[in-house]
Amino acid sequence: MPRPTAAQLAYGSATVIFSTLAMLLLSQTRTGVGIAVIAVAALALGLLVAMTAPLPGAFHVARRTARRAGAGPQPASTTRTTTVRLPRQRTHAGVSSEARVGEHSR
Repeated sequence: MPRPTAAQLAYGSATVIFSTLAMLLLSQTRTGVGIAVIAVAALALGLLVAMTAPLPGAFHVARRTARRAGAGPQPASTTRTTTVRLPRQRTHAGVSSEARVGEHSR
């Protein structure tokens, strides 16, 4: 199991502190059992938040691995083709296009 990062520890600790305070204030419990239940629930919530916090660069590594395996989203240049329509050039009556090659544009 990889070691948790500093961000994961910070998120988990902040979750434990704030959720404990919020649950104690909202429940207004005064018994030892109630406080223990709230503390255990806050610790479980903090652990859940810390373990589900994204690892740095994990999305990019997973996307690169999936692309190498041929699964997942492909770069936009390979998945879409764009057709560009150019305007039709008018042909002048009686003048071939070869005769107009040397003319200047206007």
